[in-house]
Amino acid sequence: MKRALPLARVYRILERGPVLLVTTARAGRPNVMPLSWQTMIDFEPPLVGIVMSDRNWSWRALDVTGECVLNVPTVELARAVVGCGNCSGERVDKFRRYHLTPRPARLVAPPLIDECWASLECRVVDRRLARRYGLCVLEVVQAWHDPAVRRPRTLHHLGHGSFMVAGELIKLRSARA
Repeated sequence: MKRALPLARVYRILERGPVLLVTTARAGRPNVMPLSWQTMIDFEPPLVGIVMSDRNWSWRALDVTGECVLNVPTVELARAVVGCGNCSGERVDKFRRYHLTPRPARLVAPPLIDECWASLECRVVDRRLARRYGLCVLEVVQAWHDPAVRRPRTLHHLGHGSFMVAGELIKLRSARA
């Protein structure tokens, strides 16, 4: 039997996209922060909606430069993901502290993270809901992935320090009428 769920926990049901490590750069200083509130909005060009608090260092860099990289870590980087979320890039060089390797991007200033399975270079294309909801729409302008990683075991945030790990592949044939 179903029970009532406090509305403050609804996000724990819907939030299942992979945790990302978002890199930004401002005045030549790169930063990285975890983010789990994102959604695909369109296919071509690929548009991604992200929600980010305007109270953090990464938001200020994204707001000023309009560029970021969405890096997709696998479970092997879980401790770095949590660590990056528990300190401010204003005071800490997270790349150094969590042993992450920045690599130059092709089309944007923020770096790729070498240890991540995939990296998406992005530019902000719509900020209309940014001030009210922290929602920005990004256009992916360059995408990278490691083809050697055949079934990435990505992290999915469940709230309060809990994560699921994806990676099991199942194939189902569609029913034809």
